[in-house]
Amino acid sequence: MSNSPFQRGQLNRIRLHVLPTQRFKTFSISLYAGLPLHESTVTSAALIPFVLRRGTASTPETIAFRERLDDLYGAGFGFDVYKRGDSQIVQFRMDVINDRFVSSDRPLLAASLQLLGEVVTDPVTDNGVLRPKYVEAEKDTLRKRLEAIINDKIRYAAERCLEVMCADEPYRLHPLGRMEDIDAITPASVTKAYRDWLATAAFDLYVVGDTTLDEVKALVAEAFRHNAGEPADYGVSSASKPVKEVQNVVERMDVTQGKLNLGLRINTGYGDDDYPAALMYNGILGGYPHSKLFLNVREKASLAYYAASRLDGHKGICTIQSGIEIGNYEKAKTIIQEQLEQMRSGSYSELEMSQTKAMIANHLRELQDSANEMIGFDFNAVLSKRERSAMQLLQEVQAVTPEQIAAVARKAELDTIYFLRDNKEG
Repeated sequence: MSNSPFQRGQLNRIRLHVLPTQRFKTFSISLYAGLPLHESTVTSAALIPFVLRRGTASTPETIAFRERLDDLYGAGFGFDVYKRGDSQIVQFRMDVINDRFVSSDRPLLAASLQLLGEVVTDPVTDNGVLRPKYVEAEKDTLRKRLEAIINDKIRYAAERCLEVMCADEPYRLHPLGRMEDIDAITPASVTKAYRDWLATAAFDLYVVGDTTLDEVKALVAEAFRHNAGEPADYGVSSASKPVKEVQNVVERMDVTQGKLNLGLRINTGYGDDDYPAALMYNGILGGYPHSKLFLNVREKASLAYYAASRLDGHKGICTIQSGIEIGNYEKAKTIIQEQLEQMRSGSYSELEMSQTKAMIANHLRELQDSANEMIGFDFNAVLSKRERSAMQLLQEVQAVTPEQIAAVARKAELDTIYFLRDNKEG
């Protein structure tokens, strides 16, 4: 991987990615832990980071754990659980100020990695299992997170569209797991899941800041004690799947506004040569306020409260979300499909091309101002096994022609039309 500014290394099961730089006043640390999405593990694996953040063997009480972060000059600590392609990924993040800017009596990068290492490999246990009161409390947290998705009808419709579309694929699963699994989880079962996770997950540790690969390697050797073995690999999920027939699903709930979502298989993934053209395709279709969906469905026809599209480059899926009056279903569906036809015809105005290129370019340039964004961008390369620097991708996007976008549009196949509507008849 030569095009990346990151230096690569390996320590047992952890792949290391270090960007030595004096541009930032902080050290940004991210640890990614990835497992294949699977219904037997997805809920327990989602619960693990919630429990781990409560305390470590040396700092078992949550309050004391937070005080440790305060002692690191208010270091930030957080985590996310999401999916990329067919992998469920937990990302732990820490940000801590560089010692040069404070009068610290110990190296703050070392102390931060020590804390992260304890969180991941040495959590608080009682009688050999993860602390039961933390497990029970965090089961509630997870339950509330999943309930929040059901209550947020925009998110719910987006998730349901993917669930229907990918019914026979791991991607149908939500990275936070399934509500119906939570009750059955016990401290013993989540402890076993945690040990399996520690033994089998793919671990990638990123550090951006004024340090070196050698220094990070030495600190990780100290901080992560239980990681013998070789790094696990991410299976690159196939970004193409033929569509046999378009699925039409109407679901009824107590809603006042209809949610019309369409799922397309664009059969182009992050690692493919035509990915820059797919970025342009999504941008012109519905990625930005100047896009076709926004202008034609929302502004001109006044058919939608919102209309936008999203691209998942690791799965080769583009989804369209819109909020509409329930009675406008047929009209909205027709006009959205007209935009898809327009995309296939290859007729994009100069303005659409230049504005979309400018929006993508801005985003790629802004990445350079955020250590965490640079980490996220580089991790895409690790996941897809396709190395591109942000500047390289920027050049590739600038060179995309209307013909290349139309070629992506013609490969794209409508797979699912999902409509969430009210309970009234009609």
